[in-house]
Amino acid sequence: MSVALYWDFENLHASLYEDLQGEGAYGGKPDNRFKVQEPLVDVQAIVDLALSYGPIAINRAYCNWQYFGRYRDALMQNAVDLVQLFPPGGSSKNGADIRLCLDAAEDMARFGHIRTVIVVGGDSDFTPLSQKIRAAGLTLVGVAARKSTNRHWAKSCHEFRYYESLSGASPAEAKAQPSPSA
Repeated sequence: MSVALYWDFENLHASLYEDLQGEGAYGGKPDNRFKVQEPLVDVQAIVDLALSYGPIAINRAYCNWQYFGRYRDALMQNAVDLVQLFPPGGSSKNGADIRLCLDAAEDMARFGHIRTVIVVGGDSDFTPLSQKIRAAGLTLVGVAARKSTNRHWAKSCHEFRYYESLSGASPAEAKAQPSPSA
């Protein structure tokens, strides 16, 4: 059975940026969000996690890619389908969340071979998606940076992994954080 991997890419990148620069550093100044970004996300670590659940059938990342070109090689080497989102305004926030949820729901209905869904992002906006994934009898794994993870979202997943444990921050944390069943 196959895996569907969905990335709220800017969400993870912004979380890692703020870990380095301080809370509010990414979204607080428009200059930071709307400039070419230095790579912070270990794309391979997340792909390796996904592969541990089975072959990846869908590998889709949502972002305004005009600022994330420096990730090009890592994304191409892992056959990530890049979904371009142009925000309608400087403060537009949930475009990636909405599109990701709609695509995941559509993919669940279309592709019966998908048994595991992995969502990379820490927003509580993904909680309704977790309810749909559970209702479909699929396994949901969440991945996000520790400081920016909504606890309700993390608990709505069958398993939740903190990004820092995947990228080698602490081998002891690399084990799944099981979530209580609904």
